[in-house]
Amino acid sequence: MDSNHSVVKTIFYTSLALLAFAANSVLCRLALGAGAIDAASFTVIRLLSGVIILLVIIKMANHKTSSPLQNGSWFASLMLFLYATAFSFAYITLDTATGALILFGSVQITMVLLSLISGNRLHISEWLGVFIAFAGFVYLMLPEITMPSINGFLLMSLAGIAWGIYTLIGRGANNPLIDTGDNFIRTIPLVLILLVITVKNANYSSEGILLAVLSGGIASGMGYTVWYLALRGLSATQAAAVQLLVPVIAALGGVIFISETITLRLMVSASIMLGGIFLMILGRYKFFSKYKFFK
Repeated sequence: MDSNHSVVKTIFYTSLALLAFAANSVLCRLALGAGAIDAASFTVIRLLSGVIILLVIIKMANHKTSSPLQNGSWFASLMLFLYATAFSFAYITLDTATGALILFGSVQITMVLLSLISGNRLHISEWLGVFIAFAGFVYLMLPEITMPSINGFLLMSLAGIAWGIYTLIGRGANNPLIDTGDNFIRTIPLVLILLVITVKNANYSSEGILLAVLSGGIASGMGYTVWYLALRGLSATQAAAVQLLVPVIAALGGVIFISETITLRLMVSASIMLGGIFLMILGRYKFFSKYKFFK
């Protein structure tokens, strides 16, 4: 019973987190694609609003800590800042689906490689699931799709590497809410530096500010806390693979909110990725749980 309850909680938290990640892609594209705000201002407002919302939630939850910044880490906050900054600047030239695909393709490669380097073993079902899921990713990125700009591709790949590392750090979080809050607070010095460097070229509107606040306070602050909760029930490889669903969700959001087009290739790719992810999850919880390295 406890095991089944844990699986249900993991699925619930993971689903909420993936929706938050996709929302970030859509909100960022809405803000930057329409020129409602510049990338630097979006990043600054996004991270600062995340700090404010998380502090309010922590206060309401009556969490008591002996002193601030005892949880989280400076390295995690650096990865968070690097991800958020590269993410924003990349979306100036990328559409919603392509940006999300590059981001989470980079995330998967980073997390799987680092997991293997750290000595984690993968069962054949996990290898097969990773291969199938990534094959769906590659299929969607074939030449028939509009090729992204080189700058957009490199920036989003950098964002994916930073996010993959941030996710792996989060698997050891003792208190997801406090850890996430502290990580956001630690980005403030870097945010202020970015603000000083870019303030002369700031360009924003009330709509852009609102989108940045929604991205930072809701999709990022709350979404990343839920993601840290989900990571308690996911292996590093699973955490990497399930995030490949984000481009599909983001693409649907782009269709609904930005009038972007959805193609047969996207639908086929989504089906392939879902099959690979399902194989990984099924292999862990049903067929191979008796092996020690799955526990």
